[in-house]
Amino acid sequence: MVRTIKNFIDKGETPEILFWVGCAGSFDERAQRVSKAFADILEKAGVRFAILGVEEGCSGDPAKRAGNEFLFQMQAMQNIEVLNGYGIKRIVSACPHCFNTLKNEYPGLGGNYDVVHHTTFINELLESGRLAIDGGAYKGKKITYHDSCYLGRANGVYEAPRMIIERLDADLLEMKRSRSNGLCCGAGGAQMFKESEKGSKEVNIERIEEALQTGADIVAVNCPFCNTMMRDGTKHFEKDAHVQVLDLAEIVHNAIIL
Repeated sequence: MVRTIKNFIDKGETPEILFWVGCAGSFDERAQRVSKAFADILEKAGVRFAILGVEEGCSGDPAKRAGNEFLFQMQAMQNIEVLNGYGIKRIVSACPHCFNTLKNEYPGLGGNYDVVHHTTFINELLESGRLAIDGGAYKGKKITYHDSCYLGRANGVYEAPRMIIERLDADLLEMKRSRSNGLCCGAGGAQMFKESEKGSKEVNIERIEEALQTGADIVAVNCPFCNTMMRDGTKHFEKDAHVQVLDLAEIVHNAIIL
């Protein structure tokens, strides 16, 4: 059972990290599987972690990107009050949107924390020997990796996800546009929650075309929004039965050496 930060504090204990689950990781059925996979990774690595549980509110990212600064600040200040009240130092998030907001937007409102993305933290666990994976589960597989906007271009995190994939017995195939030249999945900037604008092609269709052109068996992602958009793309081309879209936490979870 995953413990809440309140449970830790009530027992006079301190967790190593706070796992910020996020709205998608809490309520979206597909993203819930990623949350469970990451939590299981943490348990197997012996990481003492806590969640906020019902005390966690939306990070405010959708409101801010949609232009509602007032709502964003209300949501952020409520979260900061909770986080500071518990003396939280380090936060790990499986959502680049939450990661970016907590890391870059909260300090200006009094919320100063060491915030890392789950791919970075997983790579730290692998590098330190606290976690080991056997890439045999992916032997012979071709994997292409999609750089999410808020992890890649916004925060310059490119290597940690790729270092994880390189530990597998698989081939990493780069898309035509990758790293700092990567293409958005189409959901960022609150686009996930609005109607499409006029144009000849959806952004996620353009992106999944590039992924399919690599001949990959698996499209590795690091974001719940990207996961949704890329899966919709494979369904559009009727490739969902042949090409998997998996979060890196799920890939690692399937490759853990017990």
